[in-house]
Amino acid sequence: MYWAVYCVDKPNMNDQRIKFVDAHRRYLEGWSSKVVFSGPFQSDDASQELGSLIIFKLDSRAEAQAFIDGEPFYQAGIFEKVIIYRWRGGRFNPKLVSEVGWARVTGAAPQ
Repeated sequence: MYWAVYCVDKPNMNDQRIKFVDAHRRYLEGWSSKVVFSGPFQSDDASQELGSLIIFKLDSRAEAQAFIDGEPFYQAGIFEKVIIYRWRGGRFNPKLVSEVGWARVTGAAPQ
């Protein structure tokens, strides 16, 4: 099953995110075998991060909840809202992903 974890930051959390970003990345790396896709939401001018989206392949909603319960941004009170949805997938167009983005998503360069 796939699960989407949708996180919205409280206003003005950039400084807090910076404080916890290394811990967040280490934590996410520990889940890397289950992460299909992850990345932050940004303001239109990319000057602020506004939240996060992580799509997992997990056995249950409880596993997605366990992820968020231990997530450093969540524990630091950065998120205003966290929603966990079951996700069935849909379209994916790898040709539209930049080489850097593709490498992050798949670990390989696009063909």
